[in-house]
Amino acid sequence: MPELPEVETVARTLRPQVQECVLSGAEVLRASSLHPLSLPLAALTGRRIADVGRRGKLLLLHLAPPDGTPESGPAPDMLAVHLRMTGRLMTCPRSTPPGPHTRCIFDLRAPDGDARRLFFDDTRAFGLVLAATPEIRQAWDFWRELGPEPLEIGARTFAALLKGRGAALKAVLLDQKVIAGIGNIYADESLFQAGLDPRRKAAGLSPAQSRCLLAALKDVLRRSIAQCGSSIRDYRDANGDVGAFQNSFAVYGRGGAACVRCGRPLEKIRVAGRATVFCPHCQK
Repeated sequence: MPELPEVETVARTLRPQVQECVLSGAEVLRASSLHPLSLPLAALTGRRIADVGRRGKLLLLHLAPPDGTPESGPAPDMLAVHLRMTGRLMTCPRSTPPGPHTRCIFDLRAPDGDARRLFFDDTRAFGLVLAATPEIRQAWDFWRELGPEPLEIGARTFAALLKGRGAALKAVLLDQKVIAGIGNIYADESLFQAGLDPRRKAAGLSPAQSRCLLAALKDVLRRSIAQCGSSIRDYRDANGDVGAFQNSFAVYGRGGAACVRCGRPLEKIRVAGRATVFCPHCQK
């Protein structure tokens, strides 16, 4: 599943392709790809894409009236896309037909009058799109309960998030209600960089260890963003390009291989039901 760096990369590569475009139409090709709380996609018609951003693992298209005038009534101010396992967003010429895995089509009109399409393709069909007002977002449990962004918090806030949590460190990092955007890849890589055993209780970290883990999280995420994320199987950015951070993995997916620090074999276990790779010698 695309994690924070991959979704951030999609947002950065999609922004110049769709920013300031006006939505002239939208079509759902697979009903289950539309979130149950979503407004009908027809409500998007006439909305301008003011910006493209991210919250946790969600891609966000921020919407506004086409001319910036005040709203005359309730209207979606955001299109949220959860890519899940295999979701992709790409722009194509207006004449491009949908592919076999296209789930939603968004027709766009650029400021220069050029007509194009934004396709949401999703091979495994686990992804979701949601046309939302602020009220809908507040009714959406996943959105309302999202934890803070790891790149935006300080050491005190992070320590407070871990305080009193008896679960394993990795389980806490994966909990989107605690901290948003971290998945299997970046939990394993950050814990290795910080020298912490993924099975340790989160509440047992010293202040120094907590600061070290936050620094490792931020460093790993920023390095991955700089390399356009990690492409394991399906992930591509909005230009169709793969990421490169998978070439820098220290532990993820390397069970049984030699540790890059000590040379001993990396161990593969399960933590919180997820495959986990770590070095028993270097991570305590």
